[in-house]
Amino acid sequence: MDAIAGWTLANPAWLLLLPALPAIAWLRTRRGQPVLVIPYATRWSGRDTMPRSRRPVVLVNIALVLLAIALARPQKIEAKRLVHQKGYDIILAIDLSGSMLAEDYESAGKRINRLQAIKPIIEAFMARRPTDRIGVVTFGGRAYTLAPLTADHDWLRQQVSRLKVGLIEDGTAIGDAIALAVSRLNQPQREVHGVRQGGFIVLLTDGASNAGSLAPLQAAQLAKAKGIPVYTIGAGQDGAVPMPVFDENGNTLGYQTVLSDLDEHCLEQIADNTGGRYFRAIDSHTTDAAFAAIDREHKIEVDAHSNIRAQEFFQYAAWPGLVLFLYALWLARPGRHGEFA
Repeated sequence: MDAIAGWTLANPAWLLLLPALPAIAWLRTRRGQPVLVIPYATRWSGRDTMPRSRRPVVLVNIALVLLAIALARPQKIEAKRLVHQKGYDIILAIDLSGSMLAEDYESAGKRINRLQAIKPIIEAFMARRPTDRIGVVTFGGRAYTLAPLTADHDWLRQQVSRLKVGLIEDGTAIGDAIALAVSRLNQPQREVHGVRQGGFIVLLTDGASNAGSLAPLQAAQLAKAKGIPVYTIGAGQDGAVPMPVFDENGNTLGYQTVLSDLDEHCLEQIADNTGGRYFRAIDSHTTDAAFAAIDREHKIEVDAHSNIRAQEFFQYAAWPGLVLFLYALWLARPGRHGEFA
């Protein structure tokens, strides 16, 4: 999306009135009788000679300048132009099961949990893929749509920032998450012979599927039938990992050791069966490898269109010009010393 802003005049021809004002002033110096800017002004005052006060003349000239500017209609143009570009439709399926609280990652020397570790990957998809439409599915014991496909990544960041373990019932329904992500990508206008063009699913999880109505490999067949690759990213370390223990107020009381239950074989099968790829979220290089793989896939094209918004500013010249013009008439009324010449 390109934003273009600038100033312009809708009717610039009205500014041709401005050179006429010096011409009138020059004619005044060439004639023996006054050149009247306002007809009959001298008759209203009962005089035929030039008055002492030139204030009405000055005010009228200023008013005419302001009115000419107002008639030219100054505008501030704000154009949002969606240029002809290529991008993807990506659904991020994010695991929010209780095991995502296991603190088997480190950042800046501090222990962090798995959800905190994969959030930079989620941010990378939004920050580094500005032309993509991205949607988010979250899952635990069930799968839910957090955000449909959208190009508004700022809004999407706000939704993702609120993600935390415990928002939905516990469990790991990987199959339901994949099936829901496939349905979010279901757009017949972007299908060719029943195959979805330019759509991908990125599944971020730390565990083996233990909930839901659909097995992971069954859901993978749904994605395969639609031609939708599923890239799987496994979070968590192997073996025993520290799991925090909380009190009723959410304060950490201590840690217990639990065994990591990441089913890498299943995640590899999902990726292989759908034409995607499996990655292990060990460090930041995981993100780079995932992007390199996705960049090799076909892209969809987005048609360009423009949305132009013009903000009018003529009123800021029209009203002062009208007030000055009326005030000059009041000064030139019969009985006043000021008069137009």
